[in-house]
Amino acid sequence: MSESVTDLAPGVTEPPRGDIALLAGSGSPRLAAAIARELGEPLVPCEAHVFSEGNVFVRILENVRGKDAFIVQGVHFPVNDNLVELLFWIDALKRASAANVTAVIPFFSYAKGDKKDEPRVSIRARVCADAIEAAGADRCLMMDLHSPQIQGFFGIPVDHLYARHVICDHIRTLGLENLVVCSPDAGFAKDAAAYANLLGCPVAIGYKQRMDHTESAEVLEVVGEVEGKNVLITDDFAISGGSLVKMAELLKARGANDVYACISHAVLPGQAPERIQNSVIKQLFVTDTIESPHRHGYPEKLKTVSVAPLFAEAIRSIHNRTSVSRLFPDDGPQ
Repeated sequence: MSESVTDLAPGVTEPPRGDIALLAGSGSPRLAAAIARELGEPLVPCEAHVFSEGNVFVRILENVRGKDAFIVQGVHFPVNDNLVELLFWIDALKRASAANVTAVIPFFSYAKGDKKDEPRVSIRARVCADAIEAAGADRCLMMDLHSPQIQGFFGIPVDHLYARHVICDHIRTLGLENLVVCSPDAGFAKDAAAYANLLGCPVAIGYKQRMDHTESAEVLEVVGEVEGKNVLITDDFAISGGSLVKMAELLKARGANDVYACISHAVLPGQAPERIQNSVIKQLFVTDTIESPHRHGYPEKLKTVSVAPLFAEAIRSIHNRTSVSRLFPDDGPQ
């Protein structure tokens, strides 16, 4: 007998569509496995293969007909390979008659391309959104988009998660006194204020200039009282780590005590982790939205805080047709 709407939990307007089918793309196998453990659900057997000429092949190895499917695939380095693989997973799930397909994208690298701020350039995030939708995704689940308005690029629902709740929970365990949250630039000031609100401390704002498309910026000044304070620099992602290091040096020059930093997405290719390790930053907190490309993991100063439990709760909410915004009660209406 089918479940009636009147038998559902408060706030639920329709029953779940079949069982959960959770798949791990080749870009996010460890995070997907951690999410599966949190959910108490097995990962669906599947495989992805890249042929010698670069052609990507994906295959689902068990029946997903009528199931509520979630494919976990970050769009990070190699960005284009991971994006194309994601599109193929979505298409494969739709052709396998999954009832609903949610693209779980922990890090969406092309979110940086959110506007036409120079002549004759592509709005890359919009192109990717169109491709994901055209491939057949019914919904997207993402974390800390570089620009939240990117949700409007999609014609399908986008659930947006925030790493700051998980990171702040960890920061509180450190018992830091006289703490100030610092945004590295004006663009992240609103998010830094949200961190400060959760931690119950004041906020400072850095000012930097990026003159070209190189992955570095000049930090010029900081607005706010940091002398004699412990400071937490917050940002959504870091590539070279140069801005974090320069901001930390400026804060120390302005009389700050210990300088910590946190980022949602640790891109950090090449020598970037060593740059952080050799800097004045006491510790950098990162999440596992991007799996470390470094053979031996991150250096001692980089501490990983897992967001798998948060993704698992969001997936459970989507499957049960309950509110995802309930996971962020301190943020007000979503």
